[in-house]
Amino acid sequence: MATVGTAQWSSRFAFIMAAVGSSVGLGNLWRFSAEAGDNGGGAFVLIYLMCIVFVGLPVLMSEFVIGRSGQAASAVYSMDDLSKRSKVSTFWSSGAWLGMTASFLIVSFYCVVAAWVLAYIPKFLFGAFEGMSSEQISSVFSGSADVASGALGCDPKVSECKNVGLYFSPKQVFPWFVAFALMTTFLVSRGVNKGIELAAKYLMPVFFLLLLSLAAFSLITSWSSGGTKQAFNYLFNPDFSAINGDIAIRALGQACFSIGIGNAIMITYGSYLPRDVNIPKSSGLIVFTDTAVALIAGLAIFPIFFSTGLMESGVQPGGGIFFQALPNALVQIPGGNMIGAAFFFLAFFAAITSSVSLLEPTVAWVADRFNMAKAKAAWTMGILMIALGSVSVMSGEVMDFIDETLTGSFIAPLSALVVVLFTGWRLDKKILNEEIGAGGLGQFLMIFVKYLAPIFIGLVFVAKVYKVTIGAE
Repeated sequence: MATVGTAQWSSRFAFIMAAVGSSVGLGNLWRFSAEAGDNGGGAFVLIYLMCIVFVGLPVLMSEFVIGRSGQAASAVYSMDDLSKRSKVSTFWSSGAWLGMTASFLIVSFYCVVAAWVLAYIPKFLFGAFEGMSSEQISSVFSGSADVASGALGCDPKVSECKNVGLYFSPKQVFPWFVAFALMTTFLVSRGVNKGIELAAKYLMPVFFLLLLSLAAFSLITSWSSGGTKQAFNYLFNPDFSAINGDIAIRALGQACFSIGIGNAIMITYGSYLPRDVNIPKSSGLIVFTDTAVALIAGLAIFPIFFSTGLMESGVQPGGGIFFQALPNALVQIPGGNMIGAAFFFLAFFAAITSSVSLLEPTVAWVADRFNMAKAKAAWTMGILMIALGSVSVMSGEVMDFIDETLTGSFIAPLSALVVVLFTGWRLDKKILNEEIGAGGLGQFLMIFVKYLAPIFIGLVFVAKVYKVTIGAE
């Protein structure tokens, strides 16, 4: 086994930018808005915030602890080493195996969603949506209306032009998918400092500037029409009667997806962490930033949606909000094409910093396990990622299954559960105290790690299993 975990972040700022870049991705823009729209707005946001505090923060801290104390770039070897040093069963490394599996499955479909994002940038830049009705704009993504074919470059007289929206058209999506996957692989192949860190240090400040500008534009321009007020009510005025087990399941899945826990990323990133970085405080900063970005993204999207009256015309703020409802809204405002292009550039920046982190755990494991150079390991796994992701390109149903059921509701939460149980109950206390300190914030958060997070994850996980098995009958 090679030791590739000797690389380190060049500074605390670089680490924070990389970790935030991993957390802040399409999960905050596309997935958060879609989940909030599908699950009652404020009711979902309330449960999501609870998941962030009771699960997200303690699991994130636990993963950093395991990564830095294990000091192997591979999350699996970190947990295996700590299990031996703590004199407990190496079974606990299954948490890292589950997480690594989740990250690779996620990045395979994540590149598909990023491909949709890339495909929309030229559509806005060249005004492809101008003059279309709302049904026609929606069909560009998921419909079969012949009138949308002009924007898709397809002859409406040809029968095969039916169902040519991006969601149903592998021919359109595949080139963008491959391009994004190759960009991701290239950055990972460059290593920690010249690849992941460099991308995060430059792209994340631009991302924050764009996001704040777009949110300010959305809130100001939607003020007079009442869209701003509607958006605030929708996101922050929960209907408690709408809260149910299914919302809790989806909120937990969103928390895991958004922060990047339960998929071995933060264990891997923790292995590159210098000793002078305070893990509890850094974890709190990352979680706060990730949550703030999700909420600000909601305030950038929903005011425009409500101000244009799309709800009254039957367009719902659900799963298609980013690729259907948002374009519908943007074409109705002055400068909508440029604002739309900016939105999707923003999404691209978020996507690339997250995708490199999703590919990193498996690349680190392959490099360790087979004594392989980092670049060779990256391109090997990059090719496999393209092969697996091609299945999601061909079938949206497969992608939805991997996203919502396999990883979001099962593998990632189960990995997170194993991680917090190991950190809270099995990890040697001397090792733990060396990482988080013998008092202060770290020890306070250990209450969450030992009790609240396992109980919360366990209850939601059991509810999901019940729903899929007994509840489905």
